[in-house]
Amino acid sequence: LPSNHPDLASSYNNIGAVYKDMGDYSKTLEFCEKSHKILEKALPSNHPNLASSYNNIGLVYKNMGDYSKALEFYEKSLKIREKALPSNHPDLASSYNNIGQVYYNMGDYSKALEFYEKSLKIREKALPSNHPDLATSYNNIGSTYFGKGDYSKALSFLEKALAIRQKSLPSTHPLIKATKDNIDHVKKKM
Repeated sequence: LPSNHPDLASSYNNIGAVYKDMGDYSKTLEFCEKSHKILEKALPSNHPNLASSYNNIGLVYKNMGDYSKALEFYEKSLKIREKALPSNHPDLASSYNNIGQVYYNMGDYSKALEFYEKSLKIREKALPSNHPDLATSYNNIGSTYFGKGDYSKALSFLEKALAIRQKSLPSTHPLIKATKDNIDHVKKKM
């Protein structure tokens, strides 16, 4: 294959994913960037695959704790998705959710809520009522209200997350336990 072939970009991205699973974020970043360089040359600047590539790089920076870099790449991804996708597309919801996670990790709960709520609004319209991504949105909003000290709102959202997870996941799934633990933390504070 020529060095700028899109299939090579896909392979680099997959190698990066393996390094991510191994926790080697510098190697992950190296391969995500190799993939991205190919895509930048091969695709128009507003192509949704470029948005996914920016998103992947943002995720690596988030995992490395470099939140300003994560935001930079997540926002590039969002800008493309806002132009290229319909306003209720699940990928837009993912972008808003990812930006919300960065603000949450930075302790900016108001900004986190703003983005989590945008994500939830799309997911409620675009996804079935028992979809795991809806549970993720409810969980993230619940955790953010917990961070803000609004325990009754936190409990309400976490219970919605748990209800979906109990319907859509096996009973031994770690997300069910994690959600129950979050609910217990909230109840102890009330």
